[in-house]
Amino acid sequence: MPQVQEGDTIRIHYVGKLEDGTVFDSSEGGASLEIKLGKGEFIKGLEEGVIGMEPGESKSIFMTADKAYGPHVKEKIFEFHKDRAPQDFNPEIGQQYQMYRADGMPIVVTVVEKTETGYVMDCNHPLAGKNLIFEVTLDEIVKDEA
Repeated sequence: MPQVQEGDTIRIHYVGKLEDGTVFDSSEGGASLEIKLGKGEFIKGLEEGVIGMEPGESKSIFMTADKAYGPHVKEKIFEFHKDRAPQDFNPEIGQQYQMYRADGMPIVVTVVEKTETGYVMDCNHPLAGKNLIFEVTLDEIVKDEA
């Protein structure tokens, strides 16, 4: 039976969990996820974890933060001053917003604190610094159309 190799395109079903068992994402009840391995488009630990799997096989893949969304970086936390915000801007702690970097690239920030002068924003990925577990079932290795 064929096994997953670097460069393959595969379809998987998955449940993504934190170490305490909290589910943060799942394909259950929906379409399978298609991944082209080796392009760096998906979590490194997930791509590495499916190598060698066979269609129909299920597996639990544990990955440390460095193979998932990376470390939580303090330098990605900043204060957004109230005088730069729209007049009716009154975010709640935990809300996410899309902002734009100086170079015009969009980033998602999470409000982590309100201060006298503004709002403390975190532009780390919400799962940065966390170890993850993916319960994966390999549906198929997609054959490239030649």
